[in-house]
Amino acid sequence: MTPTSSVRPRARDIGLDVRAPKNTCDDPHCPFHGQLSVRGQVLEGVVVSTAMQRTAVVERTLLHYVPKFERYEKRRRRYLAHAPNCLAVPVGHRVRIAETRPLSKAVAYCIVEDLGEAAMVVPGDDPHVVSSPPEAEP
Repeated sequence: MTPTSSVRPRARDIGLDVRAPKNTCDDPHCPFHGQLSVRGQVLEGVVVSTAMQRTAVVERTLLHYVPKFERYEKRRRRYLAHAPNCLAVPVGHRVRIAETRPLSKAVAYCIVEDLGEAAMVVPGDDPHVVSSPPEAEP
């Protein structure tokens, strides 16, 4: 049996327990369809910006214990990650990123899996989210 043109090429096994994307791309920095290898840390976060070309800003929120006050404080860390065209991750989705070789001065991670929409943010919880005022009832 000969392969037909409707058969799409299989995605590469990147060595992580993630689902391969359904779409294909010709990005050389895609871990599934290019030659980029992933190694090192695997992190989860929320995409907060996709304004750059093929790059997304992924933010993680961490709780840090302050012994003096016996309370926790919120800290955040932002990572610049390469966003392959085959994943097409929008802002607000949780993603899994994996460490790679440095792709630029600030990009050393690549998005490898889209985990779906992030949990809804409670108004007033995050100062970066602008919430609309509640509607007045007549």
